[in-house]
Formats: sequence, C-alpha cells, structure tokens
Amino acid sequence: MRTIAVLPVKSFDAAKTRLAADLGESQPELAQRMAAGVLDALCAASALDAVLVVTREPAAIARAAELRAEVVDEPELLGHSAAAARGVARAVALGAERVLLAAGDCPLLTPADVDELLARYDDPGVVILADRHGTGTNGLLLSPPDAIAPAFGPGSRERHARLADEAGVPWVVAAIEAFELDVDTAADLAAVRAAAPR
Repeated sequence: MRTIAVLPVKSFDAAKTRLAADLGESQPELAQRMAAGVLDALCAASALDAVLVVTREPAAIARAAELRAEVVDEPELLGHSAAAARGVARAVALGAERVLLAAGDCPLLTPADVDELLARYDDPGVVILADRHGTGTNGLLLSPPDAIAPAFGPGSRERHARLADEAGVPWVVAAIEAFELDVDTAADLAAVRAAAPR
C-alpha cells in the first residue's frame, strides 16, 4: 500500500507560543530541533514511500532537501489543518493510498514507532493518534487519504472521531507513546524529558 507522510512545519519564530509564555522566552531553536527530529524519523521509516514537508520555513526546507523529502510550498501561513490538507492533496497526486499526518513537536518519535503504526493498522479507516491528555491529535493515519479532512486544534481527538462517524468510516484511537508526547507547555516538556531514554 503506497503510504506517504505529511509533516506541516510552521515558522519556527511563530512556533511554541504557549511554551514561550510558560518559560518566559521564545523557543524557535527547540521548535526547529523537534521538527528536524520528527522529519528524520519519518525519512528513516522503512514503511513510508515518501515524505512531504509543508512549510515556508527556510530551515525546514533546507533540512528536507538534505533528507530528500519533498517540500510542498506554503505560500502563506495556513494553520496546521489547512497545511495538512495541502500536503494530503499533493500525496494523492503522487498516488498515495494512505497518508500519515504527523505533528512536528513529538521529539521522541523513532522510525520504529512509524513502522509499527503502519504495520499494525493497514485496514481502511482513520487512526487517531491522541496526545497524552486524550483531547488533542498528534497524528492521523488516513486510508484512503481523503477519508476525513484534518481538523487539528483543541478538542481535535473527539472532532476527528465525529468526522469519521459522519463519513461512515471506521476509526480507532491508537496509543503510541511517542505520538502522545508532544510539547506545547512546560509540563509537556517535563513529561518528554521524563520519558526520554537514558
């Protein structure tokens, strides 16, 4: 099954505003390191046929070029859901039969996590990768790619499930720790550090 990953990456200067508020300083370098780590994991996953990076951030474009990932231009800051949808459209044009939408702030993600996810869930439908709070979404596996439209943001776990129900598409919430541990707040960062391999 031809599977393509889509990684939306916002401008690093505009990223992690909640975390910056918690820590009292901007976090562009942390946002850049996390996005690069997720991109590295996706590009090293053996079960993916291609990786698309939707961005207008120069550092992300440069990293994608190093890893031979395709950049999907974001002519203006679209927001996470619209950027993801732009990536899905490009993936469909490239012949994707399923798409993995990944968040760029899950620093513990490994190629093995990606391969395990894709091996475990190979039936048509929607796999929702919820955050550790069980309310947000850090990833979506869509088979076919247009099963539902991405709708990220607060409360998105429930929203994605509702969209799948409305579309008559089977869905499941998958528990994969690396996808659960994103970094939006200082508490999230502490949870990641506690879970990180020693």
